[in-house]
Amino acid sequence: MTALDHGHELRRTVALACRILAHRGLAEEVLGHVSVRVDDDRMLVRCRGPRERGLLFTEPEDVRLVGYDGEGDLPPGWSVPNELPIHAEVYRHRAEAAAVVHAHPPSVLVAGLADVPLRPVFGAYHIPALRMALDGVPVYARAVLIRRPDLGREMVAAMGTASVCVLRGHGVTTLGATVAQAVVRALTLDVLSRVCLDMARLGVTAPDIPPEDLAELPDLGASFNDELVWQHNVARLEHAGLAL
Repeated sequence: MTALDHGHELRRTVALACRILAHRGLAEEVLGHVSVRVDDDRMLVRCRGPRERGLLFTEPEDVRLVGYDGEGDLPPGWSVPNELPIHAEVYRHRAEAAAVVHAHPPSVLVAGLADVPLRPVFGAYHIPALRMALDGVPVYARAVLIRRPDLGREMVAAMGTASVCVLRGHGVTTLGATVAQAVVRALTLDVLSRVCLDMARLGVTAPDIPPEDLAELPDLGASFNDELVWQHNVARLEHAGLAL
């Protein structure tokens, strides 16, 4: 991604991502943010301005070009997210990350607080969520506001090489090669958490999916797992009268 890729269309994509997260219940009111890497020092990130109305109503103009230090394209009355270090430290330490999502899915919050393990208990129902469970979902154990670089580095260290991380008592961070992928990974983690949490509420402990069944569950690829899910969620926004 080059410095030339920070035009209206990319801002619109980040704004759509914010609307999708809010519409699907992963981000409430004004909490949560999405960013996309522009170059080695800058990102486009959802900021707050004088007419802040919450993530569900994010406009492309709410997405501003700023440095990893938070300085940049900020008119008077605008501010970067308090937790900008989440994005900055992921970009500094994960070269493959082109986009970052920070959201607060209630299912992930409750599962994390209740120590409900996110296990591979289903198969073809949702193959990406199964793969996520098989890979393991790391947890950042501190329920803090990640507003300093050192806390961002702690979170990145807890995340390891994974593409998702549960922030205990807080929310989630996901990364992706595209904005769509980072968003869909947050949605996928929500699916996994909801199923495991519901099973815990029912007092049911299901066995892991056996190897012979896993062998019948292929990776359908990013175009199916990410782009089609993204398109579906954009269509949901259109149906709800929330399209951009």
